[in-house]
Amino acid sequence: MAISVTGCSLNNYSPVKIVSHMFGPSPGALIGTVSADEPEATLVGRDILQRGGNAADAAAAMGMALSVTLPSRASLGAGGACLAYRPGDQNGGRAFMFLPVAGTVAATGMPRVDRPAAVPMMARGLYLMHLQYGSVAFSELLPDAISLASHGINVSRQLAGDLAAVQGPLLADAGIRAVFSRSDGKALAEGDALVQTHLSGALDQIRSMGVGDLYNGALGQSFIAGSQGAGGGLLMADMRGAIPSEQVPLVLNNGETQVAFLPPPADGGLGSAVAFRSAASSDAATRAQGAIAAWRAQNGTASSATTGSAAAQGLVARAQAFVNAGGGTGGGLPSLPASTSFTVVDHAGMAVACSLSMDNLFGTGRMAGNTGIVLGASPARLPQPLYTAAIASQGHAFRAVAAGSGQNDAAAAVGITMRNVLAGQVPNAHPVTAQGRVNAISCPHGLPGDAASCVAATDPRGAGLAMGPR
Repeated sequence: MAISVTGCSLNNYSPVKIVSHMFGPSPGALIGTVSADEPEATLVGRDILQRGGNAADAAAAMGMALSVTLPSRASLGAGGACLAYRPGDQNGGRAFMFLPVAGTVAATGMPRVDRPAAVPMMARGLYLMHLQYGSVAFSELLPDAISLASHGINVSRQLAGDLAAVQGPLLADAGIRAVFSRSDGKALAEGDALVQTHLSGALDQIRSMGVGDLYNGALGQSFIAGSQGAGGGLLMADMRGAIPSEQVPLVLNNGETQVAFLPPPADGGLGSAVAFRSAASSDAATRAQGAIAAWRAQNGTASSATTGSAAAQGLVARAQAFVNAGGGTGGGLPSLPASTSFTVVDHAGMAVACSLSMDNLFGTGRMAGNTGIVLGASPARLPQPLYTAAIASQGHAFRAVAAGSGQNDAAAAVGITMRNVLAGQVPNAHPVTAQGRVNAISCPHGLPGDAASCVAATDPRGAGLAMGPR
């Protein structure tokens, strides 16, 4: 399958301009497979693979690009989780946790704290994942996002829909209105030009000074000042103290195939594991949500950034036992925040799947001063979204990957999709749940091996883009 495009026209999107020193493979080579909810992110990941980057390089670049192209769900103020695997990994790979963290909301000296913001975790989390699995300098992955922000993009269908859903309260903020509204005062629509000069400057500062500048340097100081002015209530101590973590995933065996899922506190992975083991798809969504509700009632939803290593390991061990016992029943879940996801696999069989969220569409609905960064919403005020992803391997070979979004059904969608793919079905040939959205890649003959057999897909009801493997 060469290219699968769902819900978008490539002619509506600006070309990605990447400045990189990576040495690309020869024309026509099998380079890898990519799928995302937002088309520009897919194109960024594809170009990184074409230039010789591996799956972790492409995933990090895609996440940073999403901060430009889909700030409603994945701005630099966002958080999330990634699952990464390379052939030969023990325990199904590694999970990287960078869920949004609540700030201290100290009001002393602040003009107001009426919309508490989350500590921005995405850049730090992607950096940690890339540090362990990437092949080039992180700074080489930023020029595409910088270019998209400075040269501008055409608003995608996904971003336009998010803007339309919340444009009333969103455009009440002057900083947001200056970037995301038209001359007639209405929100930008699909195809409109979106230029983010201030965000381009922030990304360029990260490229030149490193990710740490957002948490310990001049960019961080600007972000904190902007956050406080926007009622977010963050302090530099919040920024310095919020550290992402690396954990072992939850693992289920399916014959000779091992399936790894994101572990808590990204408890969408736990729900996906329960759905994967369900006997029938008809009750998988109910079982997944019931299991997550029961888990949250027993364990809460504390971010791993505030949890020590021993405590995090204990949490994962309890979650593994919970899944092995079939999960629990805790009723339904409240309406959960929106999220987005993407997957990428390179020709050598390395795979990365990420799920990201602002804990609310456009987070707090305000911008951090002149940084151009949309502030994520504090998880202390809203329920945690379902961060979920799964990677299947057999022996030392990659088989399949799936990541989900779509609010309450995200976990079930990933579990059902993974079960269907391992049973021989084409990923996402049909929607598997009412709300859940999935990005998936299947390589039936395994990688390393027959890369030409790999198939990528994005949910047909969305506006994403899947490409690969040539």
